[in-house]
Amino acid sequence: MILTIASREFRTLFLSPMAWTILAILQFILAFLFLTQVEAFTSLQPKLASIEGAPGLTDIIVPPLFGNAAIILLLVTPLMTMRLICEERRNKTLSLLLSAPVSTIDIILGKYVGILGLMLLIIALITLMPLSLLGGGELDLGKLFANILALLLLVTAFTAIGLFMSCIAGHPTVAAMSTFGVLLLLWILDWTSGLTDQRSELFEYLSILRHFQNIQSGLISSVDVSYFLLFITTFIALSIRSLDNERLQK
Repeated sequence: MILTIASREFRTLFLSPMAWTILAILQFILAFLFLTQVEAFTSLQPKLASIEGAPGLTDIIVPPLFGNAAIILLLVTPLMTMRLICEERRNKTLSLLLSAPVSTIDIILGKYVGILGLMLLIIALITLMPLSLLGGGELDLGKLFANILALLLLVTAFTAIGLFMSCIAGHPTVAAMSTFGVLLLLWILDWTSGLTDQRSELFEYLSILRHFQNIQSGLISSVDVSYFLLFITTFIALSIRSLDNERLQK
């Protein structure tokens, strides 16, 4: 049942021009940034060749590409997740869905997997860019994998909180703004320690940017991975609880 709902959600995304438009704009922007980094590496290559231990092709191109993709997806994800439950509620189809012989867990996970399918497609298209360099250069596949894993965990966390906001908001626009606000707060949370010269272990742990950058650098630790898994699990559980309460009120 989860796969059935996910398949329906995934197909519905491409019935509207939003998904196609977002994919096209994302590819255009990221392709431009990617080619800019390739050009920068080409211009710096003669100088880097004479420096011992200088950063290579992967260091100069891959982390900036995935870092830029993370910032853009922080802006895009709220637009993709805002309709998940809110649209069902506005179209008066949520009552039919809740009255069907389908568990709340199936509904939430189905919606989550469906929208995550689009996010995985975006990550796959982004990954093809650095892989294209294998035709004329060498890549550190370990660092590339770390960046893919970091972006994958980040996007699944973004999607989880977007789904929760869509469950509790009454309008898609409110859901999108709430999702963006929370994600932006978690993104800049650790900046306060730099401004005040005072470290806060709590802010450091809650900062989604810090965990993303740790994995992106190639230092894949259980602390960072467990942070994302706990983050995703928490917001999916909250989404299920929210929809359960709405089901009981019907």
